[in-house]
Amino acid sequence: MRLTRSKTPKQGASHKKWTIGFSITAILIWFFYAFVMYNLPEGPQTIFQNWLPPTTVNEAMVWVICALGLNIVVGYAGLLDLGFVAFWAIGGYSAGWFMSTFFRQVNIHIFSASDAADQPGIHVSFWGVLILGGIICAVFGIIIGAPTLRLKSDYLALVTLGFGEIIPQVFTNGENIGGFNISNGTKGISPIDNVELPGKILGPFDFSWKFAIFVFLTAVMVYVSLRLRKGRLGRAWLAIREDELAASMMGVALMPTKLAAYAVGAFSGGVGGVAFATHVNGIFADRFNFSISIILLAMVVLGGMGNVWGVMVGALLIAWINSTGLPAFGDLVNNTFGTTINFPSYNFLLFGGVLILMMLYKREGMIPESRLKAILHESDDETANLGGTH
Repeated sequence: MRLTRSKTPKQGASHKKWTIGFSITAILIWFFYAFVMYNLPEGPQTIFQNWLPPTTVNEAMVWVICALGLNIVVGYAGLLDLGFVAFWAIGGYSAGWFMSTFFRQVNIHIFSASDAADQPGIHVSFWGVLILGGIICAVFGIIIGAPTLRLKSDYLALVTLGFGEIIPQVFTNGENIGGFNISNGTKGISPIDNVELPGKILGPFDFSWKFAIFVFLTAVMVYVSLRLRKGRLGRAWLAIREDELAASMMGVALMPTKLAAYAVGAFSGGVGGVAFATHVNGIFADRFNFSISIILLAMVVLGGMGNVWGVMVGALLIAWINSTGLPAFGDLVNNTFGTTINFPSYNFLLFGGVLILMMLYKREGMIPESRLKAILHESDDETANLGGTH
């Protein structure tokens, strides 16, 4: 097994094309929602509001940020994580702790938004909370990973599932833990501070400008993922994914390398959690259930494990179907045929069926990583070769 692998010109050209396409698409979407959509006639505007409202676009970008973090854990390092929602929740509550009046017994302001200057509590700049929330989640990733990453396959999945169930429950029942309120329980923490840009304060309804921020955060995560992928650490992750025993025999330190994957992935989840809290202007415990971990995993598997661009496409597609596409399609069908079918209630049936079909016929995902595709089809090629020899 070789850990050194240079990037081919074909790979570099592919990344360049995807980067240019992503940038152009993001600019066009931002321009459309900022300057065009609300000037359209009522008919076309209603169509966009029903099928692709600004809230859905922004929320989809948050899903992409978290899916890219899970891709580092699952797609790069091959560690099955069923509890990634825990990092999303911790990141969200970091925004609630450091961007609101929740801890009103203190009065701390660090580059906070100007409209929060006279409010009690801890008020840190949105940009500072992004880093702070990411670091807190990275620390929790190491704490969670240290005792669990010695396990493998199904056992690791079950333990991460347990952590993914425990942490949201801690926040749900966190109104009184030893006499201390850490989450406000089921009431949640709302509102949180607005995001401030030079000369402009972004309230909860400034979707186009927040979209620009979320796109920037996504671009940062894409850049980090690609840089790590071709670096020494990324090659070590791929070696562990393909053959952990062989990787250890070649000198890869298994535990530190796995913990690094967990920490980086958790950092991304924390950033996504902070972004989500600003998107919904609050943080609520009932939004962090086990299904989020499964949806994120479906995004990674459907898009193409290990392929950054494939994961982005999978995340955007599933996020849109889950939040707007399926309900809008259901309304269209019901209004056309006079039925009363609750299409959104069948979303997991749809996702489950798609995953089954993908595992049967296209295990590498919609936009596969070439290395993983070769590995998955290696056994098929050997079977075909054996069948052709007598």
